[in-house]
Amino acid sequence: MIWDKIFIVLISPLGSALLAALLAALLARRARRTAWALAIAAWGWLLLCSTPAFSNLLVGAVERSVPYTPLAQLPELRAALVLGGGVEPPQHAGHLPHLNPAAARVWYAARLYHASKVPLLVLSGGTLDPAHAIGSEADAMRLMLHDFGVPDTAMLLESGSLNTRQNAHNAAAMLRARGIHRVLLVTSALHMRRALARVRAQGLDAVPAAADFEARRLPGVRQWLPNAAALQRSGDAIKETAGWLNERLQDAR
Repeated sequence: MIWDKIFIVLISPLGSALLAALLAALLARRARRTAWALAIAAWGWLLLCSTPAFSNLLVGAVERSVPYTPLAQLPELRAALVLGGGVEPPQHAGHLPHLNPAAARVWYAARLYHASKVPLLVLSGGTLDPAHAIGSEADAMRLMLHDFGVPDTAMLLESGSLNTRQNAHNAAAMLRARGIHRVLLVTSALHMRRALARVRAQGLDAVPAAADFEARRLPGVRQWLPNAAALQRSGDAIKETAGWLNERLQDAR
């Protein structure tokens, strides 16, 4: 798993730009032109990925790869599988869970329940840092959903998974044990393509229920002004695409 994390860092815009800059520094004396080319490419790539216009292009392409279905048009099924990643467990007793930008998936799960689309929410997410976190992502989601009016009897927790592949494997086993083979899959639109492939690979008929979309066009010149949020979104889109391709390669072996 550590190599996966290192790979993600290296293919991120910041990681790849720093790697190119390091190579440029190493080649500065022996291959001056190559070093300059690498340095300019690193700077240009980092600048491009930091513009909202380019990040929205990347994010939008990934999000549109799975057709969106409005809540009102989603089928009524026996359960929804809600993937972790939107809420982190607290690190100290008495503290509230930490909400990530993807926390909308938990809110959307509550909407599905209250709209009578599903009577059961399967919450899948383990503990990435057991030395410091109190509970799991599934526990944190349960607490948040309880505040949204979802009763404990309508929630089933899967707390052993640490990534999307494990989310799909562990949750599918729990659902099959209950005789459930068709579910609504709740996750962020950016994550949906990869998650949908993994859940369907486990034999579940998953219907995508995307919780939020990050691609948004800014007015005027603002879409060309670099910022850290755009750089983060570009990195997320690249990570999701690389993860999806990696999953396909592993399944093809």
